[in-house]
Amino acid sequence: MISRKIDILKKRSDALHKLRAFFYARNVIEVDTPILSRAAVPDVHLSSLQTSVDLPNVGQQLTYYLHTSPEYPMKRLLCEGIGDIYYLGKVFRNGDLSPRHQPEFTMIEWYRLDYCLKDMIAETFAVAQQLLGEVSTEIMTYQQAFERFAGIADIHHASAEVCLQCLKQNNVSEIIGVDADDKPLWEQLVLTEVIEPQLGQGQLTCLMHFPARDASLARISPDNDLTAERFEIFYQGMELANGYHELQDADAYRQRFEANQALRRQNGLAEVPVDEALLHALSSMGLPDCSGVAMGFDRLFALSQGKQNLSDVLAFGALDA
Repeated sequence: MISRKIDILKKRSDALHKLRAFFYARNVIEVDTPILSRAAVPDVHLSSLQTSVDLPNVGQQLTYYLHTSPEYPMKRLLCEGIGDIYYLGKVFRNGDLSPRHQPEFTMIEWYRLDYCLKDMIAETFAVAQQLLGEVSTEIMTYQQAFERFAGIADIHHASAEVCLQCLKQNNVSEIIGVDADDKPLWEQLVLTEVIEPQLGQGQLTCLMHFPARDASLARISPDNDLTAERFEIFYQGMELANGYHELQDADAYRQRFEANQALRRQNGLAEVPVDEALLHALSSMGLPDCSGVAMGFDRLFALSQGKQNLSDVLAFGALDA
């Protein structure tokens, strides 16, 4: 058992080296951004770990959050003109533990100036192929995926009832106590329970043009205000990467942060400190035209080794740390 783990850890080291070499060859700078921050991500779907820190001369303990992604400080560096950058290191998310999730995991995130969405998708495929080999690729829109895998022709205008019928037809367990008219919830369940398990079977699959309400910090598509310039990449039914053609407008960032804080209140979650340093950088210096993507290294490496459980490719998982 020990020898098998040592073998995996040697292969993991080689894989990290291979990815760094990929970016080095393309003149993309590796950056080492802070893990601790006074601000946190307001996204209702993300829960930040937090800790108290004693700093000399401050006079009280300060609350810091462990980053869920290096996105905010990386964007501050982009505003300052650093150019193409990547981060390869640890991130943290509270409440995540399953074969596909660990509260501490390794992420690779990068930003490319003047890349459109399709440029970034192509490079994300290339990064994944560094570990998976020359597997084939396919690209489809979010709407096309619902039509092909769930039989829903126009998901952007479909009703909650249509989504519920799809879930029943696919024998997805009924959820009690949820509003039957909550279209975004039922649509999300169709995506995660019906569609995603069918994606990336024997190839890398990209879904692009997610609904505008799920834009996060992506731009709204210029030719269709119902969709966002956001994509996700899947392999063997597992999500590997999430990317955007990045939003640039500082006011829109604040509006989206405030909307997320409102959602947190509605769901009984505490509000979190917003990253004012990021908002200042966006308004004072501006974010250059760029696309960015975050990829779960542990998932990618696990799949390259034929493993389905992340703990099989870590020195020690959360329960053994």
